Amino acid sequence: MYRTFMRLLFAALAATFVVPGAASAKIIEVGGASTEAPPSCPASPCEVISRTTAFQTRVGAKRRLFRVPADGRIVAWSITLGTPKPKVRKYFEETLGGQAQAAISVLKQGRRRYGRVLAVSPRQTLTPYFGETVQFPLITSLPVEKDNIVALSVPTWAPALQLGVADDTTWRASRDKDACDDTQTQSAQTDINDVVQYKCAYRTARLTYTATMITTPVPPKPVKPPQR
Repeated sequence: MYRTFMRLLFAALAATFVVPGAASAKIIEVGGASTEAPPSCPASPCEVISRTTAFQTRVGAKRRLFRVPADGRIVAWSITLGTPKPKVRKYFEETLGGQAQAAISVLKQGRRRYGRVLAVSPRQTLTPYFGETVQFPLITSLPVEKDNIVALSVPTWAPALQLGVADDTTWRASRDKDACDDTQTQSAQTDINDVVQYKCAYRTARLTYTATMITTPVPPKPVKPPQR
């Protein structure tokens, strides 16, 4: 019911972007794949993403899943969450800064895997939604340009990892290349114009989030009058 309502809302928003004689706006799920990605928690070990900004770079033959395909605006984002057991949840809250929280960050990629933050969504507390897929509409949409990256920023922790998938599944994080195993030091990109390198790559795991965008309609091409 909720997802049906949101799709109707996005369709209404897309209609407002229609320009006479131009292509209509499209609704695109950035990061969507043909297969669902259930988080591994509460299975043991319950691994989570913590204190970093990250995005999926590959799922099987699919690459650049979180690269924006066209200019537009991000109007919502979704995340599928696991259900950590009470003792595990308490441990994460005590060691990783409190309740599970996350936001999305829009990145502009440069050479040598640098990423600059262009926009950030409000931070959301995830704890009430454990075991569910939740969608967060944005009151103020985020502008994006073609080839930007939509990343997941986690200042504390989030049970949003599917483990044990194929070796050709990879995600990257905003950690220093010598600190890829350091999951407690804060490395999340939450400030506009923050620039870091995404040197750490992790295989056999998949991040369980997506973002919903509405593309900017393409202006109509001018019609040349017939030559006499």
